[in-house]
Amino acid sequence: MVTLIDETDTKVEAFATTVYDYGEGPCEKVNIKDLGAQFLPLLYSLVFIVGLLGNVVVIVILTKYKRLRIMTNIYLLNLAISDLLFLFTLPFWIHYVGWNKWIFGHCMCKFLTGLYYIGLYSEIFFIILLTIDRYLAIVHAVFSLRTRTVTFGIITSIFTWALAGLAALPEFIFHEFQEDVEQSVCSPHYPEDNEDTWKRFHALRMNILGLVFPLIIMAICYSGIIKALLRCRDRQKYKAIQLIFVIMMVFFLFWTPYNLVLLLSAFQAILPENNCEQSKQLDLALAITEVIAYTHCCVNPIIYAFVGERFQKYLHHFFHRYVGIYLSKYLPFLPREKQERASSISPSTGEQKLLSTVF
Repeated sequence: MVTLIDETDTKVEAFATTVYDYGEGPCEKVNIKDLGAQFLPLLYSLVFIVGLLGNVVVIVILTKYKRLRIMTNIYLLNLAISDLLFLFTLPFWIHYVGWNKWIFGHCMCKFLTGLYYIGLYSEIFFIILLTIDRYLAIVHAVFSLRTRTVTFGIITSIFTWALAGLAALPEFIFHEFQEDVEQSVCSPHYPEDNEDTWKRFHALRMNILGLVFPLIIMAICYSGIIKALLRCRDRQKYKAIQLIFVIMMVFFLFWTPYNLVLLLSAFQAILPENNCEQSKQLDLALAITEVIAYTHCCVNPIIYAFVGERFQKYLHHFFHRYVGIYLSKYLPFLPREKQERASSISPSTGEQKLLSTVF
């Protein structure tokens, strides 16, 4: 999101024309603003389209087939909703970046900012819940039979949404629509007497809740999962272990650069070389790493849903059954045997192995 350059925010903040004095004369960031207006709308649009399609497919499959209504998939469903909530706000930020002007008013500024952060934090929290769920299912399989119920999944999901709303509350309170003769922005407006403290609190909160805490949970849970899988003789264990490393590495690679740059931006006043050029470099780095972090909502459906064998079977059935009927209706030249096969495929009703239900 576009904000004043002397504000620290997790949305694109580097592309306003505000002048800031570093003791060496005025520091204007017009070039960075123009660069963002040129490239970011296209990149955000791609993230929006791909993320929307992937997460909508996940929701359709999870809600259509009753056999997928288990606790793991309750978390998957909520994760997809979190991503959609996050993606819903992107068109507004796309317009904001492209035109460098907020035209949606004060109420929409607060409302969209609230949705943005609720979607962001709930996504992180549901990833943590999925990690713990997989740990219990494999390492403590007997105990998990009593705890991994649909009711428990619903209760923990409600609690997670409440926790995400609480984490997003400060940004909802402090974000305001500010307008003058030169620009209109939707940005955080912290109390002047402790403005720097609030900026640093925001950056530390993002790094702790969005990076440090999830990585600690993942490291603990997945190390236990790997040990348990190495003791079993299932041939799928190596594939499962491989997937575990992919999950951890993707999360780490997508979010670490953004959080570190955000932290440096918040504490740039105490850096050894605090000047205009350094500020421009941090702004540019923040914009680039932010796009990388945003794309994580596109790969969530692939990592947490599409790699599951059971989910793949239902997805295969859904597309062959309904897309096949559509093609047979509007593409009469399609061979008849393919039409019949497309409309007759049904998902497997057999019980899947433990690794299949978890992964």
